[in-house]
Amino acid sequence: MPTTRTARRMFELLEPICLVTYFADESNEELAALGHRTYWDGYFASRAAPLGRVPAQVVHAAFYSFADGEAARHIPSAWETIPPEASFAAWRRGSAASVRRIIGEEPANSPGLARAADLTTKAATSAPTQGRVMYAGWRTLPVPSDPVTRLWHSATMLREHRGDGHVAALLGAGIGGAEAHVLSALEMGIHPPESFGRIHHLPKVRLAEAMGGLRERGLVDADGAFTDAGRETKERIEALTDELAAPPYDALSAAELTELIAELEPITATLVAAGSR
Repeated sequence: MPTTRTARRMFELLEPICLVTYFADESNEELAALGHRTYWDGYFASRAAPLGRVPAQVVHAAFYSFADGEAARHIPSAWETIPPEASFAAWRRGSAASVRRIIGEEPANSPGLARAADLTTKAATSAPTQGRVMYAGWRTLPVPSDPVTRLWHSATMLREHRGDGHVAALLGAGIGGAEAHVLSALEMGIHPPESFGRIHHLPKVRLAEAMGGLRERGLVDADGAFTDAGRETKERIEALTDELAAPPYDALSAAELTELIAELEPITATLVAAGSR
C-alpha cells in the first residue's frame, strides 16, 4: 500500500508539471485570446469548469482558500460570453504547450514521457471520488490522447485530488482559507506573512482578523511568527494531506511506481530548473 512518503514524492514530481498553468505564459495567452479580460477571469472560468455551471457559492466552497466574494467577482460572469468548456480547453491547451516548450521536443515525444503519462493517468483515474468535489469533476472529463496533454491533465487531476484532501485536513484543524495562507507563508519564511502574494491584497481588517484568530489560538506569536504549536499544527495538516493523497497510487504496482518515478524525474528536473515558466 502506498505510504505518505510515496504521496509526498509524487507531489514533488507532479507539482512542477501543474505549475506551468500559473507561471508560464501560454495559458494566459490562450485565455486572453478567447476574450477573458483579466488573469482571474480566466483562472476561475477554467479551473471551475469541471464542476459544471454551478453558482459562485459552490466554487467558493470547493476552492476554499479565497476570500468571501472573490469567486462571485468572476463566476458566473466569466462564463456568460465564453462557455466554460471553451475556457477549460484553452487552459489545458496552453498548459500542454508550456510543458512541451520547456522540456523540449525530443523529451516531449519520447516513449518515456508517454509511459509516464499512461501511469499517471492510471493512478489519476483510479481513486474513490467520495468527498472529493474537485477531483470528481475532473473524473467526468475525457482524458486527452496526446501524451504531453495527458500528462498535464492527469497530474492536475491528482493535484485537485490532493487539494480536496488538504481542504479536509484544514477543516479538521479549524484553519480557514486566509489562515491557511498565513501558515504557508510562515513555512516558506515570508515575514510578515500578510505580505504573501495570495493574501496581501485583502482588506487590512480581514488580514488583522486572520492574524488575530491565529494568535488567540496560540499558533502565531505577537510578532506574527510561528509558535511551536503553530508549527506542529502546520506539520500535522501536511502529514494528513499526504496520507489522504495516497489512495490513487494503490492502482500502481511497486514496479510501476518505481518506473513512473524514474520517468518523471528528468522531466520534473527540467521544469524545476526553468521555474515552470
